[in-house]
Amino acid sequence: MATQAQTPQSDVEQLNAELERAEGAAGGGAGGQRQKSITIGTVCKALAQEFPDISISKIRYLEDQKLLTPRRTPGGYRLYTQGDVARLRTILRMQRDEFLPLRVIRQELAAGRAGDGAGTSPVPAGKRSREGMRPWRTSVSVREATGALYSLEDVLEETSADAKLVRELEEYGVVKGELRGGVRYFDETEREIIGAVAELARYGVGGRNLRVFRSSADREATLLQQILAPALRSRNPQRRKEAVEALENLAAIATHLKHLLLVRDLRKIVR
Repeated sequence: MATQAQTPQSDVEQLNAELERAEGAAGGGAGGQRQKSITIGTVCKALAQEFPDISISKIRYLEDQKLLTPRRTPGGYRLYTQGDVARLRTILRMQRDEFLPLRVIRQELAAGRAGDGAGTSPVPAGKRSREGMRPWRTSVSVREATGALYSLEDVLEETSADAKLVRELEEYGVVKGELRGGVRYFDETEREIIGAVAELARYGVGGRNLRVFRSSADREATLLQQILAPALRSRNPQRRKEAVEALENLAAIATHLKHLLLVRDLRKIVR
């Protein structure tokens, strides 16, 4: 019988052991009341098996985006508690499994979603967009975000993207931006698109290579619009609200299907 691969629960046990050691090293201050903490390097190592692409810089980026708030020592070192690590694991799973942008992840966390087991609960039956439809959890939001706009300088600073790459994305229609007073601004979604492309650029992927993604997204959006067009155009607020929920649900299903098809094809490559 084949040896069973180590599960995420094993990572949790390893992490707890690290926390125990860290607490002991700290001398158990205040009668053992202080919450256990570990360093960013230990966190990175503990999560590496489930998230091979995890890195210290990525954890710091999530902190810069106000998704993590680890405690700091007087010397400025980050210290992570069990709660911080559970929150980080939830964030990484939402990125990997549900393709959620940071804006939506931030909303999910603010709504109380956290913990190692989070993220698998289905949408309640009352939220089904049509009778008999499988209750997918909505992982796509098409509603307006905060309305915040970011200048090119802000986007470059937050995503570490190159200005030339952003111009290339504009040239190929991947992002558009909005001109105001001669200054181009980007909304939250386009800012995160640029951030994702900046990661791909590290592997030599340029704007011209992304036309296939743009074309695929356009075709899928058109298909979903055709399915729900009458309801989306309805003047009845309730019917339109239900249509938007159905659109988000269909988009979540389509996203999951693309993920499965991609995984299937990638597995053929590595055989």
